This record gives sequence, C-alpha cells and structure tokens, in this order.
Amino acid sequence: MGIKSFIGRRAKPIKKVSSEKVKVSDYMTRNLVTFKPEQSILEVMEVLLKKRISGGPVVNDKNELVGIISEGDCLKELSDARYHNHPMEDVKVEHHMIKNVDTIDGEMNVLDAANKFLESKHRRFPILENGKLAGQISQSDVLRAAMELKGQTW
Repeated sequence: MGIKSFIGRRAKPIKKVSSEKVKVSDYMTRNLVTFKPEQSILEVMEVLLKKRISGGPVVNDKNELVGIISEGDCLKELSDARYHNHPMEDVKVEHHMIKNVDTIDGEMNVLDAANKFLESKHRRFPILENGKLAGQISQSDVLRAAMELKGQTW
C-alpha cells in the first residue's frame, strides 16, 4: 500500500494585473448616449431624465466630437428662457453646448485619469480614436477601476 498525499493539485498562480498597465480604454463606456447639434434642448432634457444621465457628447454625422451638453447647460437655457419669456421649442443644442471639449487619451493609465478629474472638476471625459468619438470615461468608471485594483500598489 502506497503513501497517499493529502495535498491537492496546486492551482496555477493567479496573474495580478499591474495597475500601471490598466488603461482608460479598459474602463471607458463605449455605448454612449449622444446628441446632435441640431437637436432641441427640450429633447436633450427628456433624454437626460429618461436615461438618468447628467450630460453627453454632441457629435456630427461623421461621429466627430463637436461639443458636450449637460444638465447645467439645459438649466441655464431654462432660466434664460423664463427670464426673457422665450419659448424653448426652437432652442438648439449647438447654441448651448460646450464647444471647447477636454478629452483624455484612451492609452492613459486609468489611475492617472483620477488626477485629471481633480484638476479639471469635469464629471466625464470623451475619448477619441482616429478623430472619432470612441467612448467616455466618468469619475465612477475610475472609482470602479480603483476598487478592482484594490490591494495592489498604486
């Protein structure tokens, strides 16, 4: 009768992902709600409420980023329309969107992106690939990445 070993089969060591190799593109949202410059502010407000989002990128017909529209932009227009007693039906996104948009490189380390959020006070950054809108990273995406990497060297 031979000696039985009570040591089970050894599993292969789990490969830890280095936080240095985790890119923004690994955590960005690719399926985005986007808006068109010619859309009405009322349509944007309806979508923001329905989708429970605080804003989104504005793209042209070639999917090129031309701006960002947010709840704040809609609130400003709402306030101005009320103050000046103007109807909002004909107010277009292109007149109220932010046109000078900061973007983040999809190759950037996702934890370095946290610093960009702190420096800019933005809630979201679009990511472009070959001049086209490829995705967006939000503060909550960075927090999700940090939680998945917890316990590793920052």
